[in-house]
Amino acid sequence: MEFSDLYVRAKSVVNPRKLSELAEAGGVGAAILAANGEVYTGVCIDTADSMGFCAEHAAAAAMITAGQSLVLKLIAVNWDGKILPPCGRCREFISQLHPENPNAQVMVDEDTVVTLRELLPYLWHSTI
Repeated sequence: MEFSDLYVRAKSVVNPRKLSELAEAGGVGAAILAANGEVYTGVCIDTADSMGFCAEHAAAAAMITAGQSLVLKLIAVNWDGKILPPCGRCREFISQLHPENPNAQVMVDEDTVVTLRELLPYLWHSTI
């Protein structure tokens, strides 16, 4: 699967909306291509007390729920279609879900794909 296909899947779940006076969701969408060939998507949830989570976390949770943990490709996009690199928390989180996830390809800009390892060059758990 090409990143252009993953982009379409991530963009398709973006739906910014206010959930309550304290929470908003859907401003960012993410898509993960897992080793089983399935694509898992998710959206961000932003809360007033910072207990929300990123779209990449939601997509990873859907993947784990389906019994998968090996990420092949990852992309996230915001409401206007701009590709966003994963934040540090998402990078670390996904790197710990499977020993091969540091090799996952991550689209960080329209013409730039890097590995998760390149985004986390000094993994603290690389020697475990």
